[in-house]
Amino acid sequence: MKYPLTIAAIALAALMPPSEAAALRESGDPLDSARWSDMQKSFLAGSPVLFDPRVKVIAPSTAENPMQVPVTVDATALPGVLEVVVFADFNPIVQVLRFFPEDAPAFLGFRVKLQQSTPVRAAVRTTDGVWHVGGVWVNTVGGGCTAPSAAGGSKEWQQRLNGTPAFFLEEINFADAAGKRLMRVQTYEPVSENPVFTLQRTSADGPVEATGRDNNGNVFKARIAQ
Repeated sequence: MKYPLTIAAIALAALMPPSEAAALRESGDPLDSARWSDMQKSFLAGSPVLFDPRVKVIAPSTAENPMQVPVTVDATALPGVLEVVVFADFNPIVQVLRFFPEDAPAFLGFRVKLQQSTPVRAAVRTTDGVWHVGGVWVNTVGGGCTAPSAAGGSKEWQQRLNGTPAFFLEEINFADAAGKRLMRVQTYEPVSENPVFTLQRTSADGPVEATGRDNNGNVFKARIAQ
């Protein structure tokens, strides 16, 4: 795959502004994480990978509240986006979420729990089979994944922790008023409780319908007015 990927990188660079083309890389983690090779094997194994500045991960350099770290992924500069996977190298539960843009741009804001300082990355799969990767380091005091939630914060929390079953949103579908799906989102435990998601729309007409389920089989439906 090395030779075809090199050709792909050269072709992409020819279409990009010089400042971004200089940052396009096919090897060597720009965030210098000791866990990058594990992340690549877990999520991107067998596919070409490019570190690409067009994949923007926006997050605070220092997160004051590890339970509610705001993150925005913007891959709108990439054509042909099929899937985006978001992960945090040093979180106990690495995978944060996946989203599949359909009639909405490849843009999603959300909040995440971080256990410790870590790279937060987005890997974007395009129609040519290449994963385009961007990310940032987020420094935090830690405890986001193992600290008790407001709902579960009791004196017995530490004793109950190992026996507490996982309870989190598992899938959310966003659609326009006509029922056309804008985006499908798969979420995992690191997404913050009572999450808030931010999407972009190609058309601002009408409300957005959100439907989904949690990992216990509960379903929900909401209508978000303009």
